[in-house]
Amino acid sequence: MSDSSASMRYLSSLPELEPLFQGADHMDVKTIESNKALREFLAGLISYSPSWLQLLYRVRGMFVRLLGMRQEPMENPKLSPEEISFTPGDSFGFFTVTHGKEASFLAAMSEDKHLSAHILIAAEPLENGLNRFYAGTVVRYKHWTGPVYFNIIRPFHHLVVHFMIRHAVA
Repeated sequence: MSDSSASMRYLSSLPELEPLFQGADHMDVKTIESNKALREFLAGLISYSPSWLQLLYRVRGMFVRLLGMRQEPMENPKLSPEEISFTPGDSFGFFTVTHGKEASFLAAMSEDKHLSAHILIAAEPLENGLNRFYAGTVVRYKHWTGPVYFNIIRPFHHLVVHFMIRHAVA
């Protein structure tokens, strides 16, 4: 697994995704390789919901209330690869698909009053028959609570994404 500017360049080189990087306040990307197809990877990613993550989400709920925000209940979708939609407007967990291309990439957004966040998942076919998966996050702050919130949860964000992509290739 890696996390690098080369990985960010790959995601931003996809014409449909490039505009999502403009005006971003935070961007990160993690990569992992697997023999899985993009649909399988996405199903594994969004279905990851161990008890420690559910507990972390409940703690987050208390924190966001201190900032005057609300938290929706945590959805635990167990999606099969066939249920993954690349159609803009469709759901991907608690995200809404904004861009998608079968076997290539999926971009989905979650928006709140304090920030908006896009997740960008892309598959790059490698010569050895594996796919290199890129899991990117692009955040835009909309209110003073956005950077306060995100900078506090940022270490957990990296931890969660790390384990989600490992689960997705398992």
